[in-house]
Amino acid sequence: MIELTDIRKVYAMGGALVAALDGVSISIRAGEFVAVVGPSGSGKSTLMHIMGCLDQPTSGRYVLDGALVSHLRPGALAAIRNRKIGFIFQGFQLLPRLSAVENVELPLTLAGVERRMRRHRAAEAIARVGLEGRMDHKPSQLSGGQQQRVAIARALVTKPPVILADEPTGNLDPQASAEVLDILRGLHGEGNTIVLITHDGWVAQQAARRIAVREGLVTSY
Repeated sequence: MIELTDIRKVYAMGGALVAALDGVSISIRAGEFVAVVGPSGSGKSTLMHIMGCLDQPTSGRYVLDGALVSHLRPGALAAIRNRKIGFIFQGFQLLPRLSAVENVELPLTLAGVERRMRRHRAAEAIARVGLEGRMDHKPSQLSGGQQQRVAIARALVTKPPVILADEPTGNLDPQASAEVLDILRGLHGEGNTIVLITHDGWVAQQAARRIAVREGLVTSY
């Protein structure tokens, strides 16, 4: 499903070159639940951006679901993101003026799905995370945990083969964190491939396998 081979990402900072990733090679099979864990500045967020086709490596090879995506043009990467990857972010990334169901519809709108079908699929996704009674609520009318569940529904609505969760419990209290992790475990049980990015060792333990990153290198796999 995900094959990264000798991935390097180098940034120019103040006239110097800094390697955020320095030859990372990892493999994640279809249907796995994997946590990528490391401290702040370890390179795990850079790795997540490359796995999510939000950024391109300086060098190396990235194969996603059988397709080489390492150096695709931005438009092609956007199409890959829309079809292949569902994103869950720490900050929820919901549009404040839209209702929960309208936020969940957004990826389908970008994919050109007809309005009635968009609404049907978005309602199904919201029901899947237990918020069928909150479809018309704006983000400001929802708790942090409920907002994150809306974000999970948005990630699921296109039925992508990969779900990338970047610190999904970082802004949540313990109860809401447990609820979000329960949902992710349930999705894994249904066969979804889940990659969880976290600095929290306890959260990482909820995954079936852990990949540790430090100073741009994989230290355990």
